[in-house]
Amino acid sequence: QMQLLESGGGSVQAGGSLRLSCTATGYVDCMGWFRQVPGKEREAVTVLHSKTGDSLYADSVKGRFTISQDNSKSTVSLQMDSLKPEDTATYYCAAGRRGYCGNARCCREAMDFWGKGTLVSISS
Repeated sequence: QMQLLESGGGSVQAGGSLRLSCTATGYVDCMGWFRQVPGKEREAVTVLHSKTGDSLYADSVKGRFTISQDNSKSTVSLQMDSLKPEDTATYYCAAGRRGYCGNARCCREAMDFWGKGTLVSISS
């Protein structure tokens, strides 16, 4: 049974950095991070197609967040820099096996597995 094992998160002041990591226990070709705050819809923060390397970012995090994967392509990390209070949310790792189109855009709509979530809290 597929599991997504998340690590990282926590609390920092605005302007600081945090790093999240997620390891899939089985084969996937799409991985990414989504976030959600109470009362709002979950949003895609960044998504990566593991085979092609194509990635996308939410406009709100472009230039500040970076997704990367290890050589095994089963672990992705999210480096979050210049954090803002509005980045406060529960962050969920997501993964899928339906990345047939080969790009991050289709991956974003094809996530089948989800982590338990990790809280990121940014104070001003």
